[in-house]
Parts: sequence; structure tokens; C-alpha cells
Amino acid sequence: MILQALAFYLFATVLLASGVVVVTSRNPVYSVLFLILAFFNAAGLFVLLGAEFLAMILVIVYVGAVAVLFLFVVMMLDVDFAELKKGVQSYLLPGLGIGGLLFAELVIAVSAHWHFAPHAVPAAATPKGLTNTAALGHILYTDYIYYFQAAGLVLLVAMIGAIVLTLRHRDGVRRQKAWTQISREPSDAMAMVDAKPGEGVE
Repeated sequence: MILQALAFYLFATVLLASGVVVVTSRNPVYSVLFLILAFFNAAGLFVLLGAEFLAMILVIVYVGAVAVLFLFVVMMLDVDFAELKKGVQSYLLPGLGIGGLLFAELVIAVSAHWHFAPHAVPAAATPKGLTNTAALGHILYTDYIYYFQAAGLVLLVAMIGAIVLTLRHRDGVRRQKAWTQISREPSDAMAMVDAKPGEGVE
């Protein structure tokens, strides 16, 4: 128990410190790197809670895909940091207003949770002999299979829509023709040339 408590305080402290650096750092590369550190510490907290599936998803999806994508985009774009700093003061008051509104909502949500928590129905425990991942997969693919398939269909449509919206036909850029490549015959791919001695092939 002492080791778990020490690990919790360590992960929580590093997570909070990383979150503060993410929003206060002026260099976006540093912000993304500390965001990755925050994700790793959040995954450690999930492991301590026994939710190893959420920890694995957090590392694979957010760190392995989203955060690395942010890092590559920030490093590849030619961002004018001086120009960005000039517009900070003009957005200071709206930013403080939105931040204050979000903070008030968090306070209301936490107070409502503490008020109704003693009367709430306790969540069902993980079935005996099953890990957290196995129990979650069993529920996801039995009771909520239709919702899961609908969510996958929505993501597929969103992916196809993003590809269609960003597809541009530009002049001078050669494009592959898949049907032409698949349906070609051997006679279309090769040609027999009777080259005479001392003559070249055009």
C-alpha cells in the first residue's frame, strides 16, 4: 500500500507539473513533449486504478498517434512565433472569460458529484476470473455491439469525407490509374523489338 501511495503521488505530481508546462510554455515543441509526458503519467495512474486497458489505449492512441502527429506538424510548419506573440494580448480577455466559465463548470460538476455520490448506485465490480480488459471487451462486443459498430461506421464515413475534401486534381501531377494497372494484358506491358546489329532501339 505504501508503494502504491508513493507511485500515485509521483505520477500525479509529474502529471500536474507537465500540464502546467504545456499551457505556459512559449515553445510549442516543448508543449507537445510535456503533453506526451503527461499522457504517460496519466497511463500510470490508470494502471494503479486497475484499468490497464485505458492505460494501454492512452499510450497507443494519444502518445503513439495524436501527440506524435502534433509534434511532427509543429516541427514541420514554419511558425512565426513573434507574430503569434503579438496577438496574445488581443485574445487575453476572451481567453480569461472562457477559462473562467470552464472552471465554474468544473466546480459545479465536482460539487454535484460529491452531493449525489453517497446516493448513487455503486458500479458493478469486475467478474471474478476476468481481467479489466477481458470484462470490457465482453461488454463492448455483446451488450453494446450495435453502438460499437455504429461508432466505427461514423469514423469510416468521417475518414472518407476527409480524404474526399482534401483530394485535389492538379495539372502536371501524374496520378495512378488503378483499374488500368490491374486490367492490363501482357501485350500491353511488353513489346518485342527485332533490333538489327549495329542499330539502336528507339
